[in-house]
Amino acid sequence: MKTPRELGLRWPAEWEPHRATWLVWPHNRSTWPGRLEGAEQAFVEMVRALHGVEEVCIGVQDEAHGERVAKLLAQAGPSDGQTLKVIPTNDAWVRDHGPVFLTDTDGEVHAVDFRFDAWGKKYPPWELDDAVAAQISELRGTPCHRADFVLEAGSVDGNGAGTILTTASCLLGDNRRLPGEPKRSIERMQQRLRDWLGAECVLWLGEGIVGDDTDGHVDDIARFVSELVVVAAVEPDPSDANHAPLAENLDRLQRMRDARGRPFDVVPLPMPPPVFVDGLRCPASYANFYLANDVALVPVFGSPSDQRALDVLREVLPDRQLAPIPARDLVLGLGACHCVTQQEPAGP
Repeated sequence: MKTPRELGLRWPAEWEPHRATWLVWPHNRSTWPGRLEGAEQAFVEMVRALHGVEEVCIGVQDEAHGERVAKLLAQAGPSDGQTLKVIPTNDAWVRDHGPVFLTDTDGEVHAVDFRFDAWGKKYPPWELDDAVAAQISELRGTPCHRADFVLEAGSVDGNGAGTILTTASCLLGDNRRLPGEPKRSIERMQQRLRDWLGAECVLWLGEGIVGDDTDGHVDDIARFVSELVVVAAVEPDPSDANHAPLAENLDRLQRMRDARGRPFDVVPLPMPPPVFVDGLRCPASYANFYLANDVALVPVFGSPSDQRALDVLREVLPDRQLAPIPARDLVLGLGACHCVTQQEPAGP
């Protein structure tokens, strides 16, 4: 079987034109104990912000669940441009268990189905989630390429020109190894990213943020907003546990170069104050935004730092409206706007 690289496929950047945004509607009460309805309201706000911007495709558990979701969305506004599909899941994190869409030289869309094991077998069962990517690919009629290793799309961020950001703490961990899989190494994982996502250059950051159960997904700490511009989360309070690892990642980024040897414009993005829900510190980060057509969904947490973060993002995303999404309930599930979305590129 040829790899996506051998087939000439490319991973488009998130800011390139989309056909649709994919969501899986939240339903797992153990993920949002006592706050599921609040998480649903955040989804309603995201769908409302995407209305008229691009198609929104939503996975639901069954017909009854779909009827309930449709009613919630109808109460919030127009429902044209929304498609509900029955896709049974264990949980809602489509960024990680859904497909990663690539395009060929003619612009035709393909799907990559990476294996999924609930972030290193932390939250069984995950069998339904591991089947999501193939189902979405079949619904869309795209060729599907099944990988033989675990990878979550929240653990990688690409600039569309061959450079990928990731973290050693996540990609090199033994907890994601499948039976019989060799020990993970930088060399082996870089080759996999070359073969499956077209990486010409892989840039390695260190630790993630406090409360992140993914072992350090990059979408909470540093994100491309254009080919040579990266926003990097920073914590100015030296007493905060996030201060040192984020400072180290910022320093690394400032010394890094892209696949063509060019430096990046690294823009600091403030962190919110610690967000505790029922005594649990959650992985709250403004870096967990999502870039749709003409709009950016940005998690906000009811803090004065919300406005400072929005001001930074407005400067680096001048061609997009910013849609603040109240995320205090959503982040109790240990993720935010980027974690629950997946972009499908526009076709030819």
